[in-house]
Amino acid sequence: MSIPYAVVTRFMNWMPVVHPSVLGGVTRMPNIVVLVKQVPDTNAKIAISGETVDLSAVKMVMSPYDEFALETALLHKEAAGGEVTALTVGGPAAEKILKDAKAMGVDNIVRIETSDSMDTNALQTVLKDAISSLGAEVVYCGKSAADTGAGSTGPGVAERLGWSSASNVVSASFDGGLSVTAPGNGGNVRLSVPLPAVVSCDKGSFKVRKANIKGIMQAKKAAVDVRAIEALPSTATVVNQSLPPAKPAGKSYQGGEAAAEVAQLLRDEANVL
Repeated sequence: MSIPYAVVTRFMNWMPVVHPSVLGGVTRMPNIVVLVKQVPDTNAKIAISGETVDLSAVKMVMSPYDEFALETALLHKEAAGGEVTALTVGGPAAEKILKDAKAMGVDNIVRIETSDSMDTNALQTVLKDAISSLGAEVVYCGKSAADTGAGSTGPGVAERLGWSSASNVVSASFDGGLSVTAPGNGGNVRLSVPLPAVVSCDKGSFKVRKANIKGIMQAKKAAVDVRAIEALPSTATVVNQSLPPAKPAGKSYQGGEAAAEVAQLLRDEANVL
């Protein structure tokens, strides 16, 4: 028996549209965590008091590379759904950057309470435990922190979790899975990253969004989820800290007769020729 064309047309118009993230009738949306760290403002003047850094008068901000990680995490949420949780380790003062992240659009803000400094091994272990407790499927972080510049957090946490890892990522796409762009030999390479994964972000071509007034007002009222995780004893200690030696005064030359001496100094001292 043939079915009238009009009936077939109406049936097709009523067919539900199934999103690629729907599998077996269940929508799978990612649980995303972004790691943020409070650091001294990169424009601040750092002073040494005794043998330690004096940060009492220094403005504290979110580490710049973490801003790129935060933007990537929010783009992931906008493309695939789910929730974004901003996670930091530190004392109550670190809640300022969590509120900044909340104002930009994250859903949850979590602080792991600590009053003691931790070495890399202890910190990464705490982060691993926190990420596991949050049930994350993908973690974004900056490629390095502005204060230490070690660049070990992303790969180290991925190793402890047993997850995939991608570093120095400058862009990402989320259509049918996670793929990222990172520097390679002779140019950028596009990589497909299986989840769960930890992605360390570099400065990308995208622009980091700014919080609007509504987001800022909501962030002020947002409650921070404060948790305690026992850290391993730190095995590395700071013996002392000192500022680098002051740069010598520059040299000034005038007239063509000084060209030979300038060329020699550029070659022998500046190593640019």
